[in-house]
Amino acid sequence: MAPSPHRTLIRFGTDGWRAIIADEYTFENVRYCAEGVASYLHSAGLASRGLVVGYDTRFASEDFAAAAADVIAARGIDVWLFDRPAPTPVACHAVLRKGTGGAVVITASHNPGRYNGFKYKTEAGGSAPPEVIARIEAGLDEAQIRAYGALKLEEGLAGRGAGVVAEGAPAAEGKVVTFDPLPEYEESLRGLVDLQTLREAGLTVVYDAMHAAGAGILARLLDGGRTGVIEIRGERNPAFPGMTSPEPIARNLSALAERVVSERAAVGLANDGDADRLGVIDEHGRFVDQLQTYALLCYYLLEYRGLRAPLVRSLTSTRMVDKLGRLYGVDVHETPVGFKFLGPKMTEVGAMAAGEESGGYAFSGHIPERDGVYSGLLFLDLIARSGKWPSELVRELYSKVGQHFYDRIDVHLDPATRDAAVARVAEAEPTRLAGIEVVSKDTVDGFRFELGDKGWVLVRPSGTEPLLRIYTETTEKGLVEPLLQAAKALAGL
Repeated sequence: MAPSPHRTLIRFGTDGWRAIIADEYTFENVRYCAEGVASYLHSAGLASRGLVVGYDTRFASEDFAAAAADVIAARGIDVWLFDRPAPTPVACHAVLRKGTGGAVVITASHNPGRYNGFKYKTEAGGSAPPEVIARIEAGLDEAQIRAYGALKLEEGLAGRGAGVVAEGAPAAEGKVVTFDPLPEYEESLRGLVDLQTLREAGLTVVYDAMHAAGAGILARLLDGGRTGVIEIRGERNPAFPGMTSPEPIARNLSALAERVVSERAAVGLANDGDADRLGVIDEHGRFVDQLQTYALLCYYLLEYRGLRAPLVRSLTSTRMVDKLGRLYGVDVHETPVGFKFLGPKMTEVGAMAAGEESGGYAFSGHIPERDGVYSGLLFLDLIARSGKWPSELVRELYSKVGQHFYDRIDVHLDPATRDAAVARVAEAEPTRLAGIEVVSKDTVDGFRFELGDKGWVLVRPSGTEPLLRIYTETTEKGLVEPLLQAAKALAGL
């Protein structure tokens, strides 16, 4: 195969590397990523512990996973390879259960169907911090340089050397063992949640698998009692029909909302492509947004479970958590976006929960990583313990912390246009946005404008897609759209 005339360095974003299948996302590039992981495991003294390799329901994910496993095994590292698609948190759980040096997961999470991706999870069962990712990237860069005989990949390559392990090459020293990762994971959840109480709660739950990796799990866990789980979009379909992408947010959950209403269900739950995120629909078919959901889960731990430990949130998540922290006397810690920051902070401070705006939530006693299935079970436990509908729980939360309103807009831009927009926001020093005084501006992750007791606005480029994201949370509903548009104008869009 002749080399591409121009190549770019593979770089990991907020949570791994993602690209369009058959464009940049190729078997060759997946093998380079695997080579980077193998080099890291050897240099970090983790190679003897082996590696888990998992995958989701996207196009050819099992084949990409097998290619990665072959490369890892050829470097003398034992591999435990999934025998079926499963959620990313299942791979994290397998890391801890087997004591491996980490996990590779072939998934593009919530991205549109034309994407696939490559995630690496550490020996702690969580997202890799930036310093680990830098070492993996250095290893894959070296593999590309060996293959192409070029020191500056981004300037174009003229030749190709031996490369990494060829397709079909034997796993020379290591070995690949396939296994079913779900039974041990599901057994672990049975020890974390009182499933018998949930089974006997008599709830009707509609679960939207979004044609992805979470299919079947919730129904199995809650089978055998008065509670019924109705699963929709449970069959594998890499095209993800009927949705922009397998992201459990309002615009993709109209089918779930309609089914909740028609079944007179208590709640609708949805997980994203690799089931590490949660989306919630209330009993009226209305979306419970990600900020409300995380605040409710924190409220559940504090009020209904009586727990007291720190909480962690990303800077794009809700300030309702801060107000709950003050009300219940627990510390709240803020991080940049991504569980590569949230997970380590959660471990560092002994937090009982960590959450981000994208719908990913993690809880102590499980894995230091988001888990959409476990989060959904805890939300059901909140309903069962409180005896209240989701809409009633939102009102109860607001009675404690006041009303908060959130939204986000995603602007699709080519790289040059996005960079120019980011530069304009970087230079902007507004004194008011939508008529509200700007108290301060910071650049912890993107550009955040603090609006005092009215809320905040943030502009940041996505770490996983060619998008500029604009977020706001405010205490006045009528300010949401004006604030988003004011921030968009700052970017010149």
